[in-house]
Amino acid sequence: MPVKTIINKAKVPIKIYTEDIDSGAIDQLTDIAQLPFIHSHIAAMPDVHLGIGATVGSVIPSRGAIIPAAVGVDIGCGMNALRLSLNANDLPDSLKKTRLAIEETIPVGFNMHKSIKVQNSTIKSLNKGLDAIVDKHPAIFKMLRKPHITWSQQLATLGGGNHFIEICLDENQAVWVMLHSGSRGIGNVIGRYFINLAKKDMEQHIRQLPHRDLAYFTEGAKHFDDYVEAVHWAQDYALSNRREMMRLILEKLRKVFPHFEITKEAINCHHNYVSVEEHFGEQVYLTRKGAISANDGELGIIPGSMGAKSYIVRGKGNAESFCSCSHGAGRKMSRSAAKKHFNTEDVELQTEGVECRKDKGVIDEIPSAYKSIDEVMANQTDLVEVVHTLKQVVCVKG
Repeated sequence: MPVKTIINKAKVPIKIYTEDIDSGAIDQLTDIAQLPFIHSHIAAMPDVHLGIGATVGSVIPSRGAIIPAAVGVDIGCGMNALRLSLNANDLPDSLKKTRLAIEETIPVGFNMHKSIKVQNSTIKSLNKGLDAIVDKHPAIFKMLRKPHITWSQQLATLGGGNHFIEICLDENQAVWVMLHSGSRGIGNVIGRYFINLAKKDMEQHIRQLPHRDLAYFTEGAKHFDDYVEAVHWAQDYALSNRREMMRLILEKLRKVFPHFEITKEAINCHHNYVSVEEHFGEQVYLTRKGAISANDGELGIIPGSMGAKSYIVRGKGNAESFCSCSHGAGRKMSRSAAKKHFNTEDVELQTEGVECRKDKGVIDEIPSAYKSIDEVMANQTDLVEVVHTLKQVVCVKG
């Protein structure tokens, strides 16, 4: 579907690919559209909803400036998926042991590995880049309890919230492994540090902003290059985290299913990040907060909730969306509201047929707390085409 709603209340238009958007998200998008450096317009994806700092599901093109809070604190958060040579008939009737094996292999929540689980070359490469950042901004390490241990031993870990690992079946009953995670504690610290630094740098001008969270760095300013360096490091860390997590999962699965091969190349894509791209004749810093790149022919992943379908998609390179699409279903209910409204019986009912935790610790991730993934997909047929439809049979939640 084309753009459903256009809002012209600010300096640039806001083009929204859904009619299902709350007033808080509209206000937040309008605040961003008031900024003087926004290029052309702002695009809001079909899963758009109110976020912290900036709207989730927004695509923000900026000339010579970046808003750290728009990138957020889960820098580089994104998806990884690959298809195996296994099919549904190869899986056991009960998948509980498979779920427990994955949970035993991959720490979740705030947990980390007891020792480093990734190749030394990966650690050395990341360490070199991080040292250069921390030399200029030592307060970053002070914000971590055990800095050198935390970031290295959190590589190949899941995290909490809506992060997950799933085993899925596609429309041909082929088995996929799919996961969702980001830059963990170190990315969170880098995000919070530079968000606060931007506010301090703009102390004399911050009252002129529509909202304090929209404090920004401009090219040539004192900390602009440092932020660009740090945010790209965190994005690289997130890619490595997903890649190494997938490697450990496959090693564990090979002990149960020793003869499978990978039959579809891994898709590893960010959905909270900033990149330099050209749109409408100008090179810009493009921030995707809860959106993925959907260039013509580019593969991406759009997951549903823990009881719904997910999609492997191919981008159509739609210019109006800045070659972007949604990153998932998008929340329609806050975590606290979901906990008040639903109980464990609701979780059991809505995740029927999925081997997953069904305790009170995952009530906030219940499928009904999210928008309909079918409606979200119907609203972005101009942006992507579906290549594979996946349905989870195992779900490990953070």
